[in-house]
Amino acid sequence: MRLIVWAGLWALVTDQLSKFAVLQWLNLEQIRHIEVFPPYLEFHMAWNYGVNFGLFSNSAGAAKWLLIALAAGIIAFVLIWVRRDPPGKLGLISAGLLVGGAIGNVADRLIYGAVVDFLNMSCCGINNPYSFNLADVWIFAGAIGLAVFGGTKREA
Repeated sequence: MRLIVWAGLWALVTDQLSKFAVLQWLNLEQIRHIEVFPPYLEFHMAWNYGVNFGLFSNSAGAAKWLLIALAAGIIAFVLIWVRRDPPGKLGLISAGLLVGGAIGNVADRLIYGAVVDFLNMSCCGINNPYSFNLADVWIFAGAIGLAVFGGTKREA
């Protein structure tokens, strides 16, 4: 379980530091857009009141608490799952990344009322209109890692 805590803490800290940096140091909320390595990496400020791609963002007040409860349920499920059927090291790290990322987005909802999204990546003539954040990256990586390395003490 120590690996889950360390991976989760690392995911949470990197996520929250990146959001602090773009809001406070880069003033992205006012600037709205910074070209970092166009079109592959740009910062586009977006307040996400819903879930992925802004779904459910029209009912922000109710959605906020529903999404916090959903994240808490997913975190509890993952922790119970890996405790009952412990994976190998990579599975535990994956669980930590998923949990830390989920906590990062919950922290945003509690602090700002919405999730801070700012990363935008496009490539190969496809213009991606959506922004995301490091917590989303950690959640995605953790979910994929759990699918590949989770359960029945798989070693990597």
